[in-house]
Formats: sequence, C-alpha cells, structure tokens
Amino acid sequence: MSLEITRIESTEFSYPLEDVGTDGHGFNPVYDPGSTLDRKLFAIKVHTNEGVTGTYVGGSSPGAAQINLFGDYLVGKNPLDRERHWSEIKRALRKYDRMGIGPIDIALWDLAGKYYDAPVHELLGTYRTELPAYASTYFGDTNGGLDSPEAFADFAETCRDIGYPAYKIHSWGGSDADRDIDREIEMVYAVGERVGEEMDLMLDPACEYETYLDALKVGRALDEEEYLWYEDPYRDGGISMHAHERLCEELDTPVLQTEHVRGLELHSDFIANGATDLVRADPEYDGGITGAMKIAKVAEGFGLDVEFHAPGPASRHCMAATRNTNYYEVSLVHPDCGNTVPPVYLGDYSDELETVSADGTVPVPEGPGLGVEYDWDYIEDNKTGSVHVYE
Repeated sequence: MSLEITRIESTEFSYPLEDVGTDGHGFNPVYDPGSTLDRKLFAIKVHTNEGVTGTYVGGSSPGAAQINLFGDYLVGKNPLDRERHWSEIKRALRKYDRMGIGPIDIALWDLAGKYYDAPVHELLGTYRTELPAYASTYFGDTNGGLDSPEAFADFAETCRDIGYPAYKIHSWGGSDADRDIDREIEMVYAVGERVGEEMDLMLDPACEYETYLDALKVGRALDEEEYLWYEDPYRDGGISMHAHERLCEELDTPVLQTEHVRGLELHSDFIANGATDLVRADPEYDGGITGAMKIAKVAEGFGLDVEFHAPGPASRHCMAATRNTNYYEVSLVHPDCGNTVPPVYLGDYSDELETVSADGTVPVPEGPGLGVEYDWDYIEDNKTGSVHVYE
C-alpha cells in the first residue's frame, strides 16, 4: 500500500500577549502596559496510513477557511506529491488569495522530512545552517517604550549589544494624529546617526504613508543615512507596480516589495517591471515552502535578493536553502514586552529578542522535518472550539 493521507486536523487556539494593545485604529500591535491582546493561530496535523504525521502551527482565519475548499481533496492522496497538490489547489482557489495553501504545504514538507528522516533544508538543498538575523521592532507607540525617535535609537543600541547586525523599524501608525512625517524623518536620522556605522538599517512603514511625496521625503532621508532597504511605504497597500517603479527610480535606497501580492506570477511581474529592488517571500503567505522557494528562484534568475518575511521554522529552512538572501527576521521585538510569537515550542527553539548568538545568527533546526516539537497540550488547553477535520 502506498503512503496516503488519512486525516487532516485544523485546530484554532488563542494565546495572550501581555502589555500589548493596538494603535489608534486598532490594527497594529503596540506596547500598552497593563493590557492583554489575545491572538489566534491554527495548529495543523496531516495524518497518514503509515503513522507519519506532518504538523505546522500558524496561519490566519481567512486562510484556514480556504482549507474547507480543498481539505477533502487531499484525503487519500500521497502526501509526497506536493508539486501536483500545489498546482491543483492553486487552481481550485483561483478566486481567492490562496493563503490557505501555505500552512498545509508546510505541514506536507514537515511530513516529508519525517518520512525521509531529514530536515527540510536538506530536502531543499542546504546552503547554510547559521542565519544572520535582524531585530524587527513593534510599531511606534505612545505609552513609553518606542514612543520617540530617541527611543528607537536607544533600542537599536540594545539590539546591537545583544549581537544583532541589523535593525528594522516599524514606525507609527494608527489614528491620523499619530502620523507625523517630520517625526518619521527625525527617527530615520536619530537611528542612523546612533548606530548606522555599526548596523544595517531598514524602515518598514507598513503602508502607513498617505501620499507619494511623503514616501519620497522619508526615502530621501533614508538615502542620506544609507539604510539597507525601504519597505512598503504608502497607502497603495504595496501592490502598485507603477508607483513602486517610480519610487525605485527616485531613490538610492533599495525598495523591498511584494509582501502584499500573492503568488509566483505577481512576484515575477513586480521583478520584470522594475517595481522592486529586493523581493519579499513568505512561506505562509505565498503558497507554503513550495511557493516561497519558487519566488526565491525567480529572484535569483533576475539577479535579485529575496528576503523571507517573519520568523518561524519554515522561514529558517527556506533561508537555509537559498543563496540570494541576507537576513532572518526576528519580529516583533520591543524593549518592554515579549515577542508576538506563540508559546508553543518545546525544546530550545525560540524567536524571542534574545534568541541570536553573540555573532548575530540563529541556527536552523536539524531534526527531521521542520525540526521543532510543538506543545500540543498547550494548544489543546487553549483551543477556541473551532476544530475542522477532513477524513
């Protein structure tokens, strides 16, 4: 009998972020002493007739809902036929953003690694096993913490002293009163003057700037301070090829786009049209490890670098198997509260602020599959009641 998927489980659970709230409009996480923000994720298990189980924790509610459209298709199929499944599911979700593919595809890669008794990066083809990392901040806040240009510069020094070779700023957002381009520019200079000779610096406004000229003003300050990249500056949502082509032409600082476009083809179009200098890929957003590695290879073919978005074991394995990439993102970090990652890892795996070694790197898990063990008791104890089973 050949290897077959017998059952898929998707379990929603929640976990608290202490001293964390949201900004003026309720979207961005910010430091808020005394508050607790509950976040929700999904725990995926893919069972087989030979007792090998692929697992992954992550995903969003819209993505999890899409699994309802293809979960039954996978039951009875060989889990090692990832490329065929990826193609079929991609077509089936053609009317949607396809974010349901990612968590399942990652679980299938975890399953394959366990089946072959090898880490995922080895199946992909290992390039490195120690990953240079950057500290990626929370959004600017108003309650202490990262509440001023000087505070961002102070925290940059802290991250430098921990060992980080690079530092990325998520600046202020939220209500209209919180947006201040002059303060953004002041912050660019403050951080650049404090640590710019010792660290690579990046800025990610997360699509908060309302006009092209605002984005351009800040970008010219980045040029002066020689920042490494400029990411998702303004309100198009990061999806306009024309607008970002113009921005790339005007600035010396490399522009990093494509976090908010979905799939191989749109990433390829951004590259081919000169609308980004660096390429974003995310194994959870972009069709799993299968989709993220396709994007990495397209970028390589055009002579560009790909930067994998967000921390996690899947991102570590992708980066470990990619030559044309620079930094692993440890996010979101803050001087006064913990990271936003879920407390579901047993063993020594961590994406907290202190996770980097003295030389500023993080290791790639070496166990079979993703190489991490999840705390299934914690997930069970904190499940919301939303459990979907396909069998």
